[in-house]
Amino acid sequence: MWSLSVPWYEFIVRAVIIYVYLVVLLRLTGKRQVGQLAPFDLVLLLVISNTVQNAMNAGDNSVTAGLLLATTVVIANLIVAWATWRSKRLAGIVEGHPAVLIHNGILNDRMMARHRVTRHDMMAALRQAGVAELNDVHEALLENNGSITVVPRAHP
Repeated sequence: MWSLSVPWYEFIVRAVIIYVYLVVLLRLTGKRQVGQLAPFDLVLLLVISNTVQNAMNAGDNSVTAGLLLATTVVIANLIVAWATWRSKRLAGIVEGHPAVLIHNGILNDRMMARHRVTRHDMMAALRQAGVAELNDVHEALLENNGSITVVPRAHP
């Protein structure tokens, strides 16, 4: 129950490798996919966690290995959070930057396609912000967390 099948430091190295890989993989999937978790996205995350489990624990199901891996992943996450807080450049790499989807009522189709935001999603965000038409939008931004912020035009 408590004895490890591989040296303790191997668990740390494995956990860090898998953590970094998953952060990069999820970053590459785009803001919209991570920010708007549909049921099939949740299933995908659960399956991914199951598929990388053995890569992290080397087949060791001891309590010690589980505690060591959980601690390593939490510490890795804290280090990334601290590093992105300290460095705007690193934050931009890890978290990305907001993307302008609409500016002065003009839809940016290239940016919408790049971030896989459908016109239906955009119109739903406009309605949620109480805006009926594109012409009434000063700016719409796809935020780092996957949500869409709509800034209405100021009408005199």
